[in-house]
Amino acid sequence: MNDNFEKTRELKDLLNQREEENLYSLACFSHAALRRHKEKFTENEYRQDFSADSDRILNSLAFTRYIDKTQVFSLINNDHLTHRVIHVQLVSRIARTIGRYLGLNEDLIEAASLGHDIGHTPFGHDGERFLSKLTHEHGAGFFHHNLQSIQFLDRIEKKGKGLNLSLQTMDAIICHNGEAHTKQLVPQKNRSFDDFDLMIRTIKQKKICNEIPMTMEGCVVRLADTISYIGRDLEDAIRLGLVKRQEIPDVSKQILGRTNGTIVFNLVTDLISNSLDQPFIGFSEKVSSSLKTLKEFNYKHIYQNPVIKKHLSSIEDIFDFLFEKYLTALEKRDMQSIIFTDFLNGMENGYKGNHSNPEIVRDYISGMTDSYFIRQAPVHLKPASIENV
Repeated sequence: MNDNFEKTRELKDLLNQREEENLYSLACFSHAALRRHKEKFTENEYRQDFSADSDRILNSLAFTRYIDKTQVFSLINNDHLTHRVIHVQLVSRIARTIGRYLGLNEDLIEAASLGHDIGHTPFGHDGERFLSKLTHEHGAGFFHHNLQSIQFLDRIEKKGKGLNLSLQTMDAIICHNGEAHTKQLVPQKNRSFDDFDLMIRTIKQKKICNEIPMTMEGCVVRLADTISYIGRDLEDAIRLGLVKRQEIPDVSKQILGRTNGTIVFNLVTDLISNSLDQPFIGFSEKVSSSLKTLKEFNYKHIYQNPVIKKHLSSIEDIFDFLFEKYLTALEKRDMQSIIFTDFLNGMENGYKGNHSNPEIVRDYISGMTDSYFIRQAPVHLKPASIENV
């Protein structure tokens, strides 16, 4: 037994030594990982801390539900559209590629990438908007999917015990914001758990959040989020006939390209060359400007396209219906309700005691997959699939 412990310590020491020899001086080294709760039996743990974070996230129940969560297009009968589970894998792959060339910690990058969207509601950003309206009206603050990702990973997984992830991983998750346009990110270093908890309380009261990660790795994940979806969403929209390739803005076509593969390659290449040996992660002025133009094009012609929004009124009605239904069940202590049988059953008393009824409803609904959400709706509110767009 002692021999095995010694071998695992030697292996971990070897990996830590490799980091010291090979990573950039501003990288986040694995030995610097901070956890809220000290863990037992770490002496026989051969994995480095951020690698363990990735495994915990990958094996979580919340990660499993990625497979049936909307990325952009929902209720459309097309098997080749991007879903959330594909998006997070693309973010992980792109971010790790960037991190490798910049000499950053790929394990931290992978953990943050895999966990960054776990808090997304059913039906993507539209669902997020509907749920935020309800939580704010019921005194539970604004809903943000990045904040909810921490809620699942830190306070709901393992029946309320949480995964005890490192501060650096959770910070990168909560500070991701692929929707905001950013030319350059400089890490906001030296956060503590007290700072992190204050950030959570502050975000709940804000309609828009735009906090900056504490690590270079977190900054990479945040920008890789944009890189992963901007061209991919464009390809999906072209496949559905919502836009035509020739309609892409000329400046974006000239600088970034006309296809997802070319767009990703040019964005990643520029980010690496512009950030190498620098204390920041960022694009060149030319590429940043053309990316902003492409984002604006996508928002106008894809994300706000009325053709794919035709079902949203019924989806919002379901959010309203389910929120009130589950809130009433909690208030009346209806133990037969599925919010008790499917969610609260077996949950740690600490979770039950530290969350208001609207917060419990928020957690239950936001964790639903698209299909589970629809199954809970009354027949008269269930939307039909969109056969053609």
